[in-house]
Amino acid sequence: MTIDIARLEDQLLQMSAEGTPGRKFCEAISEVARTRRFAQLQDILPSIVYDELWTCYQQDPAAFVTGWRILAHEMRQGFVQHARQRLTSLTRLQRAASDATTPAWQEIQRALDSQQNDLLRAAFALELLQMVEPAMLRATHLRECAVAAPSSEEADRYLDEATRCYFLGLFAACAVMCRSVLEEAIKQKLPAPPTRLVRTRYRNAATFGTCSMKSTTT
Repeated sequence: MTIDIARLEDQLLQMSAEGTPGRKFCEAISEVARTRRFAQLQDILPSIVYDELWTCYQQDPAAFVTGWRILAHEMRQGFVQHARQRLTSLTRLQRAASDATTPAWQEIQRALDSQQNDLLRAAFALELLQMVEPAMLRATHLRECAVAAPSSEEADRYLDEATRCYFLGLFAACAVMCRSVLEEAIKQKLPAPPTRLVRTRYRNAATFGTCSMKSTTT
């Protein structure tokens, strides 16, 4: 069975366009205003939001309708980029105070998406799909590790994480985990007295292996 990654990406983009957070909301506001049914929003929206929208509508009804229709269009066109920005914001250090202004459609989209998390879901789906082909090519260059004696559970776990980091292109993390594999393998080969000495001396040392062990047991 052939899996067409490009087709999956196209289908995901189509699904994202159809279910863009905030698009239907903006289109509904625009349509209600265009058909002069603005009063119906009074029982739906919080009073402070309704009052602000009503004030804007009274100032220029035509511009209000057009503005919300444009917002809906921008949400649909910019959803994928916004989704990626949403994910990137979690992986970078953010300045406490920034002079950069956020577009209105992104503020509305983020507010409406606070519970559904469609922005993050779409970003992860797109990113993982783009990893499939490179990960597959890297996997074809690996060979199984055959050893003469059974390894420890820790070594197996470290090797599993190192391999997955390699598949995903996380080479620095892969190198760190490979070091932990070697560290654990050497400990297993040391005679009993040196092993006790190493464990006693480095029991509280902040090596990656000990940190991993502590994190999985707490």
